[in-house]
Amino acid sequence: MPFSDQVFLAPGGNRFKGNLHSHTTNSDGLLTPEESVAAFRAHGYDFLCLSEHDLYTDYSEELGSRDFLILPGLEASAYLYTDESETVRLKCHHMHGILGTDEMVEAASQRFAHMERLEPIRRHGSWDGAEVAAELATSLAERGCVVTYNHPIWSRVEPDEFCDVAGYFALEIFNYDTVNESGTGFDITYWDLMLRRGRRVMGFASDDNHNEGLFDDVFGGWVVVRAAELTRDAVVRALLAGDYYSSSGPELVGWGVEDGRVWVECSPCERVNLVAGGPVNAGATVIAEEGSDGLTRAEFRLRGGETYLRVECVDDQGRTAWSNPVFADR
Repeated sequence: MPFSDQVFLAPGGNRFKGNLHSHTTNSDGLLTPEESVAAFRAHGYDFLCLSEHDLYTDYSEELGSRDFLILPGLEASAYLYTDESETVRLKCHHMHGILGTDEMVEAASQRFAHMERLEPIRRHGSWDGAEVAAELATSLAERGCVVTYNHPIWSRVEPDEFCDVAGYFALEIFNYDTVNESGTGFDITYWDLMLRRGRRVMGFASDDNHNEGLFDDVFGGWVVVRAAELTRDAVVRALLAGDYYSSSGPELVGWGVEDGRVWVECSPCERVNLVAGGPVNAGATVIAEEGSDGLTRAEFRLRGGETYLRVECVDDQGRTAWSNPVFADR
């Protein structure tokens, strides 16, 4: 089906900036939860998930307020070790469990308690990676959480170990910490592989900050959500609907389709990419003229046959804003 006229991310509305992946002294971070919240507030963020390793925390009442939202959650783990000594980790699955919508919480068979530990899944020698990933995602969903899949390149997993696993709504496509730690924080290729296979998965950018001072790992990746209000239910619903964009710098003002053309509005950028599923050469790039102040609008003529669309806005420093994908039969 062709893409009909529609707006995928509408300009304006309530927009809330947040980081879905962060660590404090409750796991392996340097800042206390109070210090971390204060730092993100001071940098203009509206919400934060304190996603400690294998430890669920809920500081929504203690550290949250009407103008700053704390999303309860954790980063859950599964590890493949060389042997039972567990001295060498070969692979891992890291998934966020973020407390879901009001309906999800009500329907949960059991909820996490504040400061409850979830023991990692451990395997030795070999594993069925997809089976383990599905087990981990199910355990989080049963507790009323929405689930993301984090940094697969850093985790050393193969596509068949996570790409077709059900149970998570978003893939971490940009992880600022692992970008600067080891150059393993860009997961766009896996994202497009999944989208080309028909997997309808959102993307998100994050910090994964530990604030250890070894290298810059904070305020470098975030999401901007369009939501009716700054509440957990409204923000999570917008995340699940893909009504947000991810960024490491630029602003994505809005984008959509009109009269067979994709339009994109953004803060000044060096180039805008239309990434599309479909035949070879689907998609296109518009590059700013040399000496100009950059692009704030780009348009692309659809060729027909595109299976999904997403856009990227890249500034002159290589920092990028990513839309979520939309599909031809939406």
